Amino acid sequence: MDIKKLLLIIIAILLPPVSVLLSKGVGKDLLINVLLTILMFVPGIIHAIWVLFQD
Repeated sequence: MDIKKLLLIIIAILLPPVSVLLSKGVGKDLLINVLLTILMFVPGIIHAIWVLFQD
């Protein structure tokens, strides 16, 4: 695991939409993550980490 991915995981725990934005850009993954984070914070974190490990 490189340092960039590690930093994105740390950001995903603190601010999930930011990590998705930095890794995937603006798109459906970001919209889904923003909605999950607004509704419940933990699903937003799980989704952000899942998106990061999809690559």
